[in-house]
Amino acid sequence: MSEKKLSANEGIKTRSNYLRGTIAEGLADLSTGSLSEDDQQLLKFHGSYQQDDRDLRANRRKHRLEKAFSFMIRIRVPGGVATPAQWLATDDMAETYANGTIKLTTRQAFQLHGIIKTNLKRTVKAINAAAMDSIAACGDVNRNVMCNPNPHLSSVHAEALKLSQDISDHLTPATRAYHEIWLDGEKIESSEEEVEPIYGTTYLPRKFKITVAVPPSNDVDIYANDLSFIAIVEQGKVVGYNVAVGGGMGMTHGNEATFPRLADIIGFCTPEQAVDVAEKVVLVQRDYGDRTDRKHSRLKYTIEDRGIAWFKTELDKYLGYHLAPARSFVFEDNGDRYGWVEDANGNHHLTLFIEGGRVVDTPSYPLRTGLREIAKIHDGDFRLTANQNVIIANISPKNRPVIEALLERYGIKDSHLKSAMRLNSLACVALPTCGLSLAEAERYLPTLIGDLENALEESGLRHDAITIRMTGCPNGCARPYIAEIGFVGRSPGKYNVYLGGGFAGQRLSKLYRTDFPGEEVPALLAPIFKRYAAERLEGERFGDFAIRSGYVAETKQGSDFHANVAVTA
Repeated sequence: MSEKKLSANEGIKTRSNYLRGTIAEGLADLSTGSLSEDDQQLLKFHGSYQQDDRDLRANRRKHRLEKAFSFMIRIRVPGGVATPAQWLATDDMAETYANGTIKLTTRQAFQLHGIIKTNLKRTVKAINAAAMDSIAACGDVNRNVMCNPNPHLSSVHAEALKLSQDISDHLTPATRAYHEIWLDGEKIESSEEEVEPIYGTTYLPRKFKITVAVPPSNDVDIYANDLSFIAIVEQGKVVGYNVAVGGGMGMTHGNEATFPRLADIIGFCTPEQAVDVAEKVVLVQRDYGDRTDRKHSRLKYTIEDRGIAWFKTELDKYLGYHLAPARSFVFEDNGDRYGWVEDANGNHHLTLFIEGGRVVDTPSYPLRTGLREIAKIHDGDFRLTANQNVIIANISPKNRPVIEALLERYGIKDSHLKSAMRLNSLACVALPTCGLSLAEAERYLPTLIGDLENALEESGLRHDAITIRMTGCPNGCARPYIAEIGFVGRSPGKYNVYLGGGFAGQRLSKLYRTDFPGEEVPALLAPIFKRYAAERLEGERFGDFAIRSGYVAETKQGSDFHANVAVTA
């Protein structure tokens, strides 16, 4: 039997001359607003996706016009910590080159949308001038490394942040293509062949995601990522990290060989070993991941197919030593802690709710302007959370009154005075810019939550936290499959509805309704809310109740995830 053919992307990477392709030539071609299909794939490694405004497609097609092409650029922010100067620079880029909004992503990065091709290079230069970059923010490489930003844990946050930065630096592609194409770096002529010491000529089979968590908060959702480090803290010091591998959210509708998977915890490493462990896990996936089917190419499938015992044995070979046994820890939730907090050092922190992660001015809510004015006088930092929110962190006591006055002036001070469900919501960008989206998400979830809030109020649940997440397609960028209530787009206005995920992101949800109209969701969930309010056990979370009451069964790994379960009468 002949071997399977490699996926088309493998050939693109092989021919690309370490991610150069013909991107430079495509940028210079002013006859079109797009790049070639091959270069669109390579562009991801440089942190950008080509998109078009799908709201305008039909009208432009009618007038025989090219699609309204533009580009999204994702700015890496390892650990989610940015300086006020970097915030101001991002705000300026949003106004000068993009569509006037800053998107805070579910991976603690900035995104800028609506950048036309002639402004791409100018934007990347501005990003790098602000001591940030976009390389490896997308593509078949390690993406932005996430880190717990919780100001309650400031005593160990610096250690966790340093690890996330060290891993990010170590796993950043070595190719000079980024500097040559975007920053006018000198093309070095050498007889020596260029080398990617970690990735090789074809990089990874697919994207790779890493997080660093500090219990009791699982705000970075370690079970949904390829590789995670869980800080073990003793007497106020990080003594090491539990290592988790093989998580991932994406799947494909109708393909039961694809499914979300929770990560397995495989052992414990010292702080000194952590970067080495990260590299070697990447190398195992580089060498054994499926390069024939991109729908089956994530680390979760490598582990699912070969077994976790195989993976641990292979990792030991790459490391040259064994991981120690995992140590005990407890996660309590995966949400953010809103409002003001003062830490042991006397610094003040404020977590703001940013619905959908969209920092934009509206006539009634000048959020972007308010945050810009705060950044001008702030002497601490901004911490992006994995829940698309922002922490104005390390505010000095002398600056707090000034910042409070600005929050009042721009109507931001009560951003977190919402229902607990809204504060525990996530949505991907979806329409109109994401080419994969089958249904609305960011633009629709706030409205749906508004309708659900009526049922919550009637049941007395307004202040009871229930995690709810929505994505426009099954790729799961907002991690809906570990939410207590999840919605995944199937077609315009219709969603698969999932119930029973863990409140701390520790359990997969299960399919409850297929292809269900969004406008009928409140009527579907209202009776369940009512029963939950009346019948829940002491401290019982909504996802746990949905399983105990028989609305769904507890999900196992693999294709069991796809099974539908009928409502209990």
